[in-house]
Amino acid sequence: MDSPPPVTPSCPSTMALPAVGAISPTAPAHSNTPELHDRITVRTYRLRSRYALIPWRGRSAAGYGPAMTTGVQIRPVTGDDAEAVAALRRAVYGYKVLSPAAAHHMITVFSPGERFLALVAEADGELVAWGSAGLNTWTSEPGRSNISIYVHPEYRKQGIGGALADRLHQHLTEVGATKVGVFVQPEGLEFARNRGYDGTRQMHFAGVDTADVPEQPPTPADIQLVTMDQVDPRHAFAADTAASLDEPSDAPIDAVDYDDWYGEVWTAPALDKSLSVAAVVGDEVVCFTAVETAGDRAWSGMTGTIPAYRGRGLAKLVKSVALRRCAAAGITSAYTSNDDVNGPMLAVNNWLGYRRVATEYGLMRTL
Repeated sequence: MDSPPPVTPSCPSTMALPAVGAISPTAPAHSNTPELHDRITVRTYRLRSRYALIPWRGRSAAGYGPAMTTGVQIRPVTGDDAEAVAALRRAVYGYKVLSPAAAHHMITVFSPGERFLALVAEADGELVAWGSAGLNTWTSEPGRSNISIYVHPEYRKQGIGGALADRLHQHLTEVGATKVGVFVQPEGLEFARNRGYDGTRQMHFAGVDTADVPEQPPTPADIQLVTMDQVDPRHAFAADTAASLDEPSDAPIDAVDYDDWYGEVWTAPALDKSLSVAAVVGDEVVCFTAVETAGDRAWSGMTGTIPAYRGRGLAKLVKSVALRRCAAAGITSAYTSNDDVNGPMLAVNNWLGYRRVATEYGLMRTL
């Protein structure tokens, strides 16, 4: 998700990207290897925090909730489910980006402090639903947590969602959560409100054809453009956390641990550092955009500018360069999300040609 104009990490001196209007002919060819990054995500960077609730009801197995439709079983997820999880998410959210490698990372890599629980529902051997919940360890506010539930469109209204919701709410209560947040599609509003959730904000999703972007803005004389694979991770961390402090959220993103961030974000197979772009001044990254990929699609995991460099058009610049690099690498479409109150980034994305494809509603519940 994009933050109010860019963040800023520090960055070592490195080779520059091609100047105005040009894309390097050596931009890496895109592939589906696990090294490609689909998720700097717990923003998607925070994939786990990008919770969602889609209506269902159900019967469960192995003690994971009440009984649901015959033939459906609920069980803990495993890394072996990654490909099916990615396919399910694509079926539910055509405007989000998650590769099997990124799904495997989401399932297997998380901080112990999250007390993360992920469940899946199976029907006739097919994975038809996902549910997860955990504590938000990136905020200083105690008791904050997130939940995510979504079901394949062909298996809704069969009791699966209700069973997952009951089990996950129970888990959150057991691990000390006091407030839980979720994002829902419009069709999930009634389901969520019936379970005590109330509205807080809106999240807009938009997409763009990478071959159809405006002319690249000029690069200021004091700015050097580099790809994120040339940035020291601690500098990237400094930038990300600085920019995230005023990112629209129900809880401040002000307690991010470097080791957790490094494992969940920097080394995630979603983040393609060769397509992600940073603007640096000396050794400091003053703006960046993080690109996550899956096949021929890309996702803007985070765009941020540190406060001292906002208002100079740097977010527009780095995103423009990144989209061109994506196009050169064979990626045809790119997606992003923005909070409704994040006017500066909404304006940047509108200028780049992003057009809204969906809106989700942020809701909260006290446990």
